[in-house]
Amino acid sequence: AAGSKSLELYASRIIDEDFEPGFFVDHFVKDLGICVSECERMGLDLPGLHLAKKLYQSTQASGYGLKGTQALYLTLKDMQNEK
Repeated sequence: AAGSKSLELYASRIIDEDFEPGFFVDHFVKDLGICVSECERMGLDLPGLHLAKKLYQSTQASGYGLKGTQALYLTLKDMQNEK
């Protein structure tokens, strides 16, 4: 999205194929799991959170767990290539 802080920070890294971590995918998946658990405890249903967790778990399962969170791009690219 226009004005996105994430794009501002990560777009150039993705373009340069720099997937070295600022924040590890493995750690992000752990944090997303905590968020999901807390939302369930509070009775909140956040479909976007569940989608993000699934996408980052796919990124982790693809062997990118020690890469930066921008490695999500690689998972989305792989998914596109599978079509």
